[in-house]
Amino acid sequence: MIIVDTALRRRAEQDRPIRVGMVGAGFMGRGLARHIIGSVPGMRLAAIANRSLAGAERACIEAGVRPLRADTTGQIESAVAAGRPVVTEDAFALIAAEGIDCLVDVTGAVEFGARVTVAAIERGLPVVTMNAELDGTVGPLLAHRARAAGVLLTGADGDQPAVQANLLRFVRGLGVVPLVAGNVKGLQDEYRTPATQRGFAERWGQNVHMVTSFADGTKVSFEQAIVANAFGFTVGRRGMYGRDHTGHVDELTGLYDIDELRELGGVVDYVVGARPGPGVYVLGTHDDPRQRHYLELYKLGKGPLYSFYTPYHLCHFEVPGTIARAVDFADAALAPPAGPRVDVVATAKRDLRAGATLDGLGGYDTYGVAETHAATRAQGLLPMGVAEGCVLRRDVARDAVLTYDDVRLPPGRLIDALREEQDNLFGA
Repeated sequence: MIIVDTALRRRAEQDRPIRVGMVGAGFMGRGLARHIIGSVPGMRLAAIANRSLAGAERACIEAGVRPLRADTTGQIESAVAAGRPVVTEDAFALIAAEGIDCLVDVTGAVEFGARVTVAAIERGLPVVTMNAELDGTVGPLLAHRARAAGVLLTGADGDQPAVQANLLRFVRGLGVVPLVAGNVKGLQDEYRTPATQRGFAERWGQNVHMVTSFADGTKVSFEQAIVANAFGFTVGRRGMYGRDHTGHVDELTGLYDIDELRELGGVVDYVVGARPGPGVYVLGTHDDPRQRHYLELYKLGKGPLYSFYTPYHLCHFEVPGTIARAVDFADAALAPPAGPRVDVVATAKRDLRAGATLDGLGGYDTYGVAETHAATRAQGLLPMGVAEGCVLRRDVARDAVLTYDDVRLPPGRLIDALREEQDNLFGA
């Protein structure tokens, strides 16, 4: 990353900062705003769009700057040109504005995030997405559209998918063949709801539905689907193996069947309770016996699986590096190169009744589990990213995976059109 540091330092010396437009000003967006404004020479938070103008202003004021307000693209352009931070309720006016070098999606909203990302790609703006829910639903299609438009679309360093991606690159650079990319969780309970998670959310100032999606396994399913799609991995079974393991991640080398992993071509997975956490791990093997001798000398054990891990993920703190990579080097931290390998499918969190309208991610009705794309297509399973707002045609029992036949889709949604386009583009 020295090349990125050097590029940012040069920009700071030349008073030519990367001008960042951000959509979304929730918990993560406020952290990113504060970090860019206070700690990243060579980069400037130029504009924030948020559905609540007060939320966008809060992000700036907490970071020590008082923004201008804008309603139109022209007003945003004038503020950016003057070097004044600006806030707006109109994300699409921000995207249309001249002077923005990169867009960061920090919304976590699937339908709105899809509209924002498509508009940015069509505008020719590099996009750094912190929207795992969108990425895990139609990420392969959006990456394809971006490549066709000559635009960079990338996941963000700091969150677990890109931390795994960087670790996977490191492992491959050693000549080790990665066979497991894993995520370390502290809790997994599919039946958590906003009622059970409200206290935790209030303590940390987070959105209760996002917190619930962490606890019920939806978030980790999206994160691991993103990694699988970027690296051609799959899942060992629906929902991943998902073991409880309170020991060190190094001990995981004895819990997998290497022949099964080889046959599958590599899997994504998670463990609950492992140390050190909350980080990520990669397990791999080396086919050269002499190199295995060296790996044992370097205290990685006898094999055939070797453990590599990163003991933390620092979310928004690492995102400026992704922005700089995208703008100055057209280098993606994480992006799917081809069609989907793993989807996240909607599963009933409780007995659901015909006629009910499904609530959203981290709600009371559904949780997401990772499933192969092949099984999702063959069985007509309902992606978690399109479940919100669907109306049930019939009763669905708790823990049953919903299908498209179980629901009526809301009319006119972009996400459904994108999902259909993705299916048609990449085939079954």
